[in-house]
Amino acid sequence: MRPSDISTRSTDCCSRRSSRARGKRLRLLSAALIIMLTIITQTGCSSSQEVEPVSKEGFYLDTVCTISVYEQDGALDREKAETTIDKAYERCRELEKALSRTIPSSDVSRINAAGGAWTEVGDDALAVIKAGIHYGEISDGAFDITIGPVSSLWDFEAQDPVVPAASDIEEALTHVDYRQIQIDGSRVRLTDPEAALDLGGIAKGYIADELADLLEEEGVTSAVVNLGGNIVTIGAKPDGTPFRIGIERPFTDRSEIVGSTALENETIVTSGIYERQFEKDGKLYHHVLDSETGYPADTDLEAVSLVAARGRSMDIDAMSTITLMKGKEAGKAFIEAQDGIEAVFIDDEDRTTMTDDMDYEAQ
Repeated sequence: MRPSDISTRSTDCCSRRSSRARGKRLRLLSAALIIMLTIITQTGCSSSQEVEPVSKEGFYLDTVCTISVYEQDGALDREKAETTIDKAYERCRELEKALSRTIPSSDVSRINAAGGAWTEVGDDALAVIKAGIHYGEISDGAFDITIGPVSSLWDFEAQDPVVPAASDIEEALTHVDYRQIQIDGSRVRLTDPEAALDLGGIAKGYIADELADLLEEEGVTSAVVNLGGNIVTIGAKPDGTPFRIGIERPFTDRSEIVGSTALENETIVTSGIYERQFEKDGKLYHHVLDSETGYPADTDLEAVSLVAARGRSMDIDAMSTITLMKGKEAGKAFIEAQDGIEAVFIDDEDRTTMTDDMDYEAQ
């Protein structure tokens, strides 16, 4: 996609989005927690025999996170489960400190500030950067983790967001090219001193995989890790039934779902244009940026949810972004060419389609 500006939506479409997208941009944390628990992690009808999980919430990775443990070492000791969840959140903090571009001491920030010099990084940053290069290659550069100079121009959380100057975007784009990343053992550098990494399109998936692995190492056999759109299920529920995960309807502030899918030892990742966005002069600007134009990707999709086996959350984190950018037809073809991945697509006419083997139940 190479348009240099954003097309104006039809009046009906813009009116629909405007009315649904309005409201408080900064929500109270307590309200967000209630929404996340009631909409995202749908468990269907429960019986009186169903085990109430041990759940803890926190604000990490710029989103509300929830970890729920249903069974550990063949039972559910609430104190033990809470301790295990605390360990998982500590690992989450550790990973955020390594992978965030906004934390000055992180591996990513140190690479960005090195002016092209080699920077020693930890195993986590190295793994995510290597994966980012891979997805840059298979997407022909549409997914580009050196998008940092462009993404830093856009502030979708501002009270009065503005569209960056075209000249600033044009200049920033000259520093975007994942092929300038060089790796030598545990050292990384950017050959362009003004380039900058932004792992926002892939890091959360890596973290979700890591937290699930930690829980399993601690003896957890039934749990849900929910990092605000990146969800991993460990096993099934204690009664043997799968977890039922709701798929949100775009632009409804997590108040509606279009359907759900049953997951057992699987992961689901949703990318959408509705989470961080604003309107200016009748045009919608969303946070999924096109590495060719520097503007939000021109797509006929509002959201895509990908499902894969547990351990592949990082993969489908990147691929959900690629799919969203490609649009419904090309995105569906892209996913169908991948092994072991299914998808639900919601387009800009509020129509839902899916891949052939996707386990999906309409609401």
